[in-house]
Amino acid sequence: MKTALLSCFYPYRGGISQFSACMMLELEEKHEVWAYNFKRQYPSLLFPGTTQFVTPEDDATMVCSERLLDSINPFSWTKTAKAIASRRPDVVYISWWMSFFGPSLGLIARYLRKRGIKVVGVLHNVIPHEPHFWDKPLTRYFLDACDGVATLSREGTRALAGLGEYRHTELFHPVYNQFGEAVPRQAAEKALGLRSGCKNLLFFGLIRKYKGLDLLIKAFDHLPEDYQLIIAGEPYGSFDEYSDLIDESPAGDRIHCFLGYVPDVDVKGFFSAADLTVLPYRSATQSGVMAVSYHFGVPLLTTDTGSLKEDVQGRNTGIVLTEPSPEDLANAIKVYFSSPSDAIRFREGISKELERLSWKSFCRSLTEFTESL
Repeated sequence: MKTALLSCFYPYRGGISQFSACMMLELEEKHEVWAYNFKRQYPSLLFPGTTQFVTPEDDATMVCSERLLDSINPFSWTKTAKAIASRRPDVVYISWWMSFFGPSLGLIARYLRKRGIKVVGVLHNVIPHEPHFWDKPLTRYFLDACDGVATLSREGTRALAGLGEYRHTELFHPVYNQFGEAVPRQAAEKALGLRSGCKNLLFFGLIRKYKGLDLLIKAFDHLPEDYQLIIAGEPYGSFDEYSDLIDESPAGDRIHCFLGYVPDVDVKGFFSAADLTVLPYRSATQSGVMAVSYHFGVPLLTTDTGSLKEDVQGRNTGIVLTEPSPEDLANAIKVYFSSPSDAIRFREGISKELERLSWKSFCRSLTEFTESL
């Protein structure tokens, strides 16, 4: 099948770029594939992080793509659509994760469908975690231009149903496999400057309000001296609120911050040192961090939001809290470490998930859905 992908790819960094690269490499095993990328993804004024691009030390997956789409230049939208159409692909998969891209992606999808090209949206988020009044109309503008869409979680499917009736399939977030193998725990701890012999908790990924890092920092007030917290990720916005909590915390000296985007080559060090990955999210659909944690065999502690309960408790890969609070987080952490059998059971559950959540399985299901449209 002649296939085109419209998404962000290298040299952009982050979860969507990583996901798209893995998807492309797997599809290339059986299909002719072209990748179309952003020339400008976000205007600098609208991007809350330090940079949108990989850095020289980042061992990111490099794929060949045509950088044509400027999110705020309508002339580039038509140019991108024409370039894709000139290949006469059987299907175009368009990544969707933010309503900001509604005008550009919606126009491109309409242009392609009018020329008999099948368009399938791959929905990472249906509605953003921090919603605005314009999200639903812009999302519908894109969805209405698709022949079908694929959600990556049960929560995504629920959100989709709230917008209208669309032909869709519910898939999953495959496990990332580009980070290499784990390193010995002691070596990882030494490289990060951590005390050895402690119980290590990991908060990983972009730091945004909805992810509940403040709850986890407060939870450390209730944990004894042999617990350490590793915070690794780039703040989207100010980190001052969290810095103040750490400074005020009696456990502040046991909270280790590694602020900034984590290059792919460094990811394995954080998960190799971790006993438990903590996702104290206030809201979510699915989690790319969960997929990384599975790759390294690290169990999870998460909150009951989005599809996380189904993905974690339903698959026996960790603990789920019904109501997140610092006290509840601390108690759940203590319970986990007081029961070694749980860690063994959760790691066995993760091993089963690694077999199920493969890119091969994902792409096979996606192409079967596409052929049914």
